[in-house]
Amino acid sequence: MKIGKDTVVTIDYQLLDASGALIEAEQGVAYLHGGHGGVLPVLEAAMEGAGVGEEVRARVEPSDGFGDYDPENIRTEPRSAFPPDVKVGMQFAGSPDGGDDDMNVYTVTEVTADSVVVNGNHPLAGQTVEFVVMVRGLRQATSEEVEHGHAHGPGGHHH
Repeated sequence: MKIGKDTVVTIDYQLLDASGALIEAEQGVAYLHGGHGGVLPVLEAAMEGAGVGEEVRARVEPSDGFGDYDPENIRTEPRSAFPPDVKVGMQFAGSPDGGDDDMNVYTVTEVTADSVVVNGNHPLAGQTVEFVVMVRGLRQATSEEVEHGHAHGPGGHHH
C-alpha cells in the first residue's frame, strides 16, 4: 500500500531547523492524507506515494509553513487586561483588530508593572525547517474518518 487520498498514515517525525538542529520529534502520529489539513500541504505532497518503512524529507520555507515573521504581530497591552498571575510564556487567544474574527494565539514575551508584551507570530515564523518523516503504518480510512476529516484511534483524534 502507498500513501494516497483518504489513507490514514502513521508516522514518526523529526523537525529540524535550517542548521539541522532538532526542534521537536514525535512518534506514532496518525493523520488523514489527501487535503484534510492534518499536515502542511508541502509535507503532504512530499509524502504522496511513499510506503511503510520509507523515509521522506521535506524542506519547508516560511511561505509554505509557519509564515513570515511580522513585527506588526507584536503588541504591548495594558497589564490590567491580563490575569494577575500572567507570566512570560503564557499564551492567550485574541484578535489582531480586537474583534472576534481571525483569532491568533499570542505568547507573552515580557511583563512589567504597567504592560504585557505579546507576540502573535508562530514560534517558527520566518524560519526554514525540514521534516524528516518515517512512515510507520498505512491503512484505508473509514467513511467516518473521511466524513470527519481526520484519523481516529491511536495517534489520531479521539472523540
